[in-house]
Parts: sequence; structure tokens; C-alpha cells
Amino acid sequence: GGVIELRAAKAARVPENALLTNDVEALGVPVVGRLTGDARADGGDMCWLDDKTLAVGRTYRTNAEGVRQIREILAPQGISVQTYDMPHALGPEYCLHLMSVWSPVRDDLAVVYEREAPVSLLQDLAARGIKTINVPDEDYLSLGCNVLAVAPGVVVMASGNDATAALL
Repeated sequence: GGVIELRAAKAARVPENALLTNDVEALGVPVVGRLTGDARADGGDMCWLDDKTLAVGRTYRTNAEGVRQIREILAPQGISVQTYDMPHALGPEYCLHLMSVWSPVRDDLAVVYEREAPVSLLQDLAARGIKTINVPDEDYLSLGCNVLAVAPGVVVMASGNDATAALL
């Protein structure tokens, strides 16, 4: 139904939210909500499970208040929010995002770094019939899991992730 203006937790990224919202709004996309107060959320922590379910990772950049406000903004549109608590992994400076461990490739396929993926996420993907390709350890730190599907089964990914590319 429109864009939600997020609020960054990382100081260097704080100005991005309003700038992006202004640009998208200038293109005719309505603003359906803005995070306020202590709410923090980062786009890298969000991905659609289907057209009515938004997956949101709770991380060092997306807090409980951010999730609460997003859920409240989306509820009138019939959209539910499924949260996944992300592991500490390499710590707050490394900033593990939801999309650092899972990215969709097409409706029935995703790449997943299973070592750091929340069990509930793996269970939800399986329950939805979404097959997974486990990103090998050697591709994890070079963002082998962070792929962008530009069409079903067609992805853009960082070079150097040869093991993941071969599995895809």
C-alpha cells in the first residue's frame, strides 16, 4: 500500500531514511507510516515470505519497538509480521541481518546460511514448501547469502561466492 519510513540504528545511516522516503513519495508512492520514538528498523532485516506476510529479523538494527510499530502500520492492510530473533554471531559491529542468512531465489527456493539461521525460520520455510540451498561456510563472510532475485530464479550476487553459485 505504500512505503514505511524506517529509523536507522546506525548513526551514519540515519539521514538515509527520510531521503529515500522523499524520493519514493515524489514518484507517487504513498507513505503509509513512519517509525517514531525509540523504534529502529533496517530494510536488511525484512523480506516478504508471501504477499501477506513480512518476515522481520530482530537484530542490533531492528528492535522490538520497531517491529511493534511495523506490525501496527501493516495490520490494516491485512499483512502479518513474522519475527525471527537473530543470533549475536560476530557481534553488533558486524551486524547480522535477516538477509545475511536468508534470501529468496523464487517462490519455492531460497539460499540460507543454516549455521546462523533461526530454527523457527527454517521450520517456517519448510512448512511453506520452500526448498533451501545451504550457503557453504567459505561463502558466508563474502555475503553468499545476500542475493537479490531480479526475476524468479535469476539472482544478482557478489562475485567470489563460487560455491553458492555452483549450488544455485
